[in-house]
Amino acid sequence: MKQSLLTILRNKKTSREDFRKAANKLCSLIASDAGSFLSEEKISVETPLQKGHGTKVVDNLILLPILRSGMVMLPAFLNLYETAKVGFMGIRRDEETALPHIYYENFPTISKNDTIFVLDPMIATGGSTIACLKKLEAYKATLSNIFVISLISSKPGVTLIKKTYPDVSLYSIAVDPSLNDKKFILPGLGDFGDRFFGT
Repeated sequence: MKQSLLTILRNKKTSREDFRKAANKLCSLIASDAGSFLSEEKISVETPLQKGHGTKVVDNLILLPILRSGMVMLPAFLNLYETAKVGFMGIRRDEETALPHIYYENFPTISKNDTIFVLDPMIATGGSTIACLKKLEAYKATLSNIFVISLISSKPGVTLIKKTYPDVSLYSIAVDPSLNDKKFILPGLGDFGDRFFGT
């Protein structure tokens, strides 16, 4: 299912309407998958018949979308993780140098026990992700509790992130092999934000 939806996103003939529909469905599936990264604690509950045992998710999740494309992923995650705190990270990539430029940050209070989901649909060079992780490191986030969640990553980007931050976990539906000379993922799907927002 995820690969079929991703194929719709990859297709250059996909309309903006269908692109949005597929992206939103895909983000819902990813949000569900990400539940496996969360800690659970055992609890007891009273059923209508007797006491039973189960679990509940520990309420220590922070969602951190990287603007602007990461905002596409946020509604699906908030739909599942309603008590999560939300931060925002604005990173713009210089179109000539491909280097990241941070233009906005707004983080909630971060504790060492918090789980953090960094949301970014496309990871190309890995530069924006690393810039975000450096900020989180400065805020004393526990690196092993950080999960970078994307739709498509490039192999060079993944390699750089894992080399720089080996304790951080990466989740991506697809890892594409290369980048072009403008640092776009190949085969990729083009510019995710442009195709989703139309600007």
